Amino acid sequence: MSFIEKAKAKAEELLGRAEEVYGQSHGDAAAQVAGEAHRLEGEAELEEERAEEAAHRRTRPTDEGGSTAG
Repeated sequence: MSFIEKAKAKAEELLGRAEEVYGQSHGDAAAQVAGEAHRLEGEAELEEERAEEAAHRRTRPTDEGGSTAG
């Protein structure tokens, strides 16, 4: 995931949070649900990236001394 994609996912998460709070404070259930959906989508994209990075770190080859190669 590129820096731009990470930024878009974080922006979507933050926009969702704002929309969710707006819905809660104004009694607008549709805005609250839409905001929650946006927030969860952004969080899922970021979590997917974290998992991919963790998997990448675990699969890096090591030399006999245990340090990472390359």
